[in-house]
Amino acid sequence: MQDSSRLRQLMEQGVVLAPGVYNALFAKAVEHTGFDAVYITGFGTAARYGYPDVGLITQTEMVQNLRHICRATTIPVIADADTGYGNIINVRRTVREYERAGVAAFHIEDQVFPKKCGFMEGKAVIPLEEHAEKIRAALDARTNPDTVIIARTDALAPNGWEDALARSRAYREAGADLIFVDGIRTLEELDIYSRELAQKGIPCLYNGGLVTAEDANRMGFKIQILAGLALGAVFKSATSAMQELNSSGSTRQTFAQFSAPGQGETVNDILGVPEVYELEQRYETTAEEGQAQ
Repeated sequence: MQDSSRLRQLMEQGVVLAPGVYNALFAKAVEHTGFDAVYITGFGTAARYGYPDVGLITQTEMVQNLRHICRATTIPVIADADTGYGNIINVRRTVREYERAGVAAFHIEDQVFPKKCGFMEGKAVIPLEEHAEKIRAALDARTNPDTVIIARTDALAPNGWEDALARSRAYREAGADLIFVDGIRTLEELDIYSRELAQKGIPCLYNGGLVTAEDANRMGFKIQILAGLALGAVFKSATSAMQELNSSGSTRQTFAQFSAPGQGETVNDILGVPEVYELEQRYETTAEEGQAQ
């Protein structure tokens, strides 16, 4: 079964919880931990290249990252496609490049370019109908009808709920598989999102951790992502270790701390080093047997 078909099947069964990562290592860790899907953050990918999430990375850089991630994991990949990296023509190419990379789903947002992270100040959005046309173009461009196309609106912060809801309904009417209202900061906002859209038959994605996946499921959401999960955890832990080393000249961070919590597996286990050793032994034996003959 293709990843996109699998993702649609999972959404029918309940909310899909997808931790956010920014590289192939942590995508493998998400699968290894037992999750059914993984989310690739544009913020994290920009950070991976050393840039803030303000529209500086290109489609090519994002797709390159996605290719590595999709090859590294067997679970469905949900990805950030920013604004589609341009106009309607750019959106068509973005869809095809994302599908070739192997993603199961992606979202395209209605911000003015250059965009900003959904939780940053100073966002602005393009006209509703212009983004509706982008969604129609994305639907026309996909080669796999099961690829999940998510319409994201960032109108909440600059324009308020009336415009955000109007855009969400229009994008759904344009054919978007899911709607994504970004910038939800409070439980009250999440309740409005759920009540006005998710509980009225419009499939929705929620970005954040204000509620558990179980609660998100009860609220009617189809996908819950935690976009900054891996990046936030790694940045905090790595910075702490560097500060300790800089101040004391040594660190308690050892190779043993690369183990997965409570499991004993190491980074090498997740990356497949035991399988490499097994292959080396298998083919070394075969080579010896061939020489003996």
